[in-house]
Amino acid sequence: MVTGKGGTGKTSVAAALALALAAGGRRTLLVEVEGRQGIAQLFGVDPLPYEERHLTDAPGGGEVRALAVDAEEALLEYLDMFYKLGAAGRALRKFGAIDFATTIAPGLRDVLLTGKVKEATTRTTGQRRAYDAVVLDAPPTGRIGRFLNVTAETARLAKVGPIKSQSEGVSALLRSPMTAVHVVTLLEEMPVQETVDAIAELTTLGFPVGRVIVNATREPLPAGRAVTRDELERGLLAAGLPADRATVRDLHAEARDQAVRRELEETLRGDLTELGRPVTELPLLPDGVDRAGLATLAEALVRAD
Repeated sequence: MVTGKGGTGKTSVAAALALALAAGGRRTLLVEVEGRQGIAQLFGVDPLPYEERHLTDAPGGGEVRALAVDAEEALLEYLDMFYKLGAAGRALRKFGAIDFATTIAPGLRDVLLTGKVKEATTRTTGQRRAYDAVVLDAPPTGRIGRFLNVTAETARLAKVGPIKSQSEGVSALLRSPMTAVHVVTLLEEMPVQETVDAIAELTTLGFPVGRVIVNATREPLPAGRAVTRDELERGLLAAGLPADRATVRDLHAEARDQAVRRELEETLRGDLTELGRPVTELPLLPDGVDRAGLATLAEALVRAD
């Protein structure tokens, strides 16, 4: 599972992780549950339906498949599976009963979403699992604890029946060694603080925390004293560039701001190291996250492993 504060690139990291895990002939499933169609946008394909379908190939003959889990479709599937209400369930949709059910019981939505992920994770074909790995582009850090823990709460409240057994099964999987919740962050104060808070919450709730993945990092600046305006002027002249007073002043201010920024980043790196979790840094992609960029991120994840 991949979570992170909004804007940290967690969908891109989830996609890159799916590619990395599929390398060498393996098969992975990349799942989203928030209805944003972020995976389709990232890969430039049509919106994903509520079915598993081929997304892209991976190096070495691997395959990444994708699934966008829809709560309404999951509820219809659930009604058909456990109560044999396939046609009746579809009829309920016309009367808005599906929306009503997930509104009066908000936790039911997350139970259905995580239940579908669990089914894909544990499904077997013959003597082996259908997928070597399942990667979930999970809700952001502000909601991840509640999203994952709702199955345990539902299992506690439901005394008997399919809902209780399914909730217990999902809860057990989410807390098992098969699962890891990776947290994506940037070297910025708010995302780092949310990462610290999310890891504390997940640990308290008993979910296995994996790596802290620092996205969009830049190479550290070499240590040394700050450059002076005179040095900047001489350097500009030597390069045949304008060296008027305004240009030197603005460039010096930019250099000073960059130095302050890099100092803050080093402090934040220290804060993340103190969490005691493995930390993986992914490079900033100047041209944005396209298919080649995803491959670059996947290679970095493979090297980190």
